[in-house]
Amino acid sequence: MNGWLGLAGAAITVLGVIVTGYFTYRGGRAAASIQAEPSQRAADLAAFREIRDDMQKDIDDLKAEAKSLRSLVRSFALYVGELTAQMRGAGLEPPAPPDRVDEYNRTGV
Repeated sequence: MNGWLGLAGAAITVLGVIVTGYFTYRGGRAAASIQAEPSQRAADLAAFREIRDDMQKDIDDLKAEAKSLRSLVRSFALYVGELTAQMRGAGLEPPAPPDRVDEYNRTGV
């Protein structure tokens, strides 16, 4: 009977060592991921800032381009208005503007 109890005790001991090793392994992995998280967050933050800065530059470029195009459209509209007035002054009726130009003349947009 002593042999069976010794064998059972040894089996329980081996099982205990395996379970302890498993939980130690999981704990080590959890600790490693916890320690790596702040550096990963810092890397993510740096990447997000770089993306944001690139997008802000693109937005600023597009705003400048839109401002330039609005100025060009206004200048062109004034020029065409002057030419239309000169044609009418000379007794010529200019052709009707396209609908989009008429809309711009009415709304300014």
